[in-house]
Amino acid sequence: MTTSGTTAFNMDFTEIAEEAWERAGREMRSGYDLRTARRSMNLMTIEWQNRGINLWTIDEGTVSLTQGVGQYDLPADTIDLLEQVVRTGSGTTQQDLTISRISVSTYASIPNKTNTGRPIQLWIERLRDNPRVNVWPVPESDDYTLVYWRLRRVEDAGAGAQTADMNFRFLPCLVAGLAYNIAMKVPELAPRIEMLKATYEEQFRLAAEEDREKAPVRFVPRVGVIR
Repeated sequence: MTTSGTTAFNMDFTEIAEEAWERAGREMRSGYDLRTARRSMNLMTIEWQNRGINLWTIDEGTVSLTQGVGQYDLPADTIDLLEQVVRTGSGTTQQDLTISRISVSTYASIPNKTNTGRPIQLWIERLRDNPRVNVWPVPESDDYTLVYWRLRRVEDAGAGAQTADMNFRFLPCLVAGLAYNIAMKVPELAPRIEMLKATYEEQFRLAAEEDREKAPVRFVPRVGVIR
């Protein structure tokens, strides 16, 4: 017998909600059942972003630095920055130079925050609506570009026909977690909560362990340091 030859399986939000309701122990019967599942899914994906890094939400972005300006807005859906460099030149003359992330305490202790030069330090303000970065020294020219790799928010659950904004490997975890969250809201499904929670946590562990960097890591001891 032949196989399908395809590897494109996905689920729209209505299918995800139907599967979750069935696992919770009941069929999805109304528009309200769909709405409450959507609300639970949105809260659950926020929970995932509190648990750690979701690799599919890493984006690269740039900010053109302006002479005399030290503060810049990031996209509103930015959670945090993972890495950042200052880029000069272009083409064969392009160079990416290190810029260190510092804390608010370190930034506050800088005596003159208007000093100009090549930016070497960056403080990230993780504000409620619009995160922003402060670079120091303030650029002395327009020749710098801040290049960053950020974590963005997972997109909201759709109205029904849209697919989930996540890697396909997280679909089992998504359905298991949604079933658990649904059961917590329906009194007659309470006996299934413990089982559904255990299934959800196992599925999340499997997905999270796979969703990680697999590049080799090398630790180099510091010579001459006595502790």
